[in-house]
Amino acid sequence: MSTLRTWCTFKLPGRFTATRLISSAHSVSVNNILACVKIPKHFCAESERIQRHSKPGNMAESTESPAVMNGSSASVGPDYCEIIVVRHGETPWNVQGKVQLDVELNEVGREQAVSVAERLAKEFKISVIYSSDLKRALETAQTIANRCGGLKVIEDPELRERHLGDLQGLVFREAAKVCPIAYQAFLSGKTDQDIPGGGESLDQLYRRCTSALQRIARKHIGERIVVVTHGGVIRTLYQRACPNKKPEGKVLNTSINIFRLTEKNKWVLKTWGDVSHLNQTGFLKSGFGGDSTSG
Repeated sequence: MSTLRTWCTFKLPGRFTATRLISSAHSVSVNNILACVKIPKHFCAESERIQRHSKPGNMAESTESPAVMNGSSASVGPDYCEIIVVRHGETPWNVQGKVQLDVELNEVGREQAVSVAERLAKEFKISVIYSSDLKRALETAQTIANRCGGLKVIEDPELRERHLGDLQGLVFREAAKVCPIAYQAFLSGKTDQDIPGGGESLDQLYRRCTSALQRIARKHIGERIVVVTHGGVIRTLYQRACPNKKPEGKVLNTSINIFRLTEKNKWVLKTWGDVSHLNQTGFLKSGFGGDSTSG
C-alpha cells in the first residue's frame, strides 16, 4: 500500500522544535511509522507527535476482538467489573518535559479528550466515571461524561499521579543538577525508596492505586465503568494485573486500557495501550510522562 507522508515542523515553548508525521494511509503498522522517525538524542524531553492509524482492539496486548470490545450494554459478566482506564489528555508540561503539578490540558489534549470520548460513547455503554481530582484528569473525564449522556464524574484523590517530592515542577532532564538527591532517589530502583520533599515510594503508589481500583470495582460488580487517571498509576495497575511482565512502551495520553476485577480480587488485563482514536491529533512519542522513568 502506498503511503503519503507529510512532515510538519512546529515550535515548542522555548527554543525547541518538533515534528509531526501525518499519513494518508488508513492502516499502517506502528513500527513502520516509528521506523521513519529519527529523533536526535537532545530532543529526548521534547515533543514528537506521531500520527497513528490502527483499528480499535488491534493493539499488541489486546485479548478481545473488536466485536467483543464493542459493548452494547453497561452490564458485563455478573462476577466482575470491567474498568476502562484512560490516561488524561496532553498538557503543556508533557510537551515541555516537566514533572507535573496540577496543570490543565493544552489544546491538543482537549482534542484528544474529545476523540476518546466520542469513541467510548460509540463503542461502549458506561454506567459511571471516576477520576483523579487533578485538573488534567478531571477535564478529560468531564469531556467523556458529556459525550456519554451526561454521566456522573466521581472525584477520587487516590487516583492521583505519584507524588515526586522535590522533583515536582522541574524539567526532568535538568533534575539531576537541580535536585541530585531527589533525582537519585527516583532512579534508585528500590520500591521502598521515597523521594525527598514528600514524594511517594513505588510501594506506597502501588498500595494506594491498586486498593483504590479494587474498592471502586467492588461497588460496580456487573457494570462497565471508566476511570481517568495518570501514566504512573496506569503502569502500576498493569503491574498488579500482570506481575510477571513489563508494559511495552509509554502509557500514551488518552490511551484505553481495559481491566476486569472480581470481588475476590482477581485482576485480568483485556486491552493495553489502545490509541487508535488519535488519528487526527497524533500523540507525543518523546514528551515526559507515562514511561518507566517518569512516575
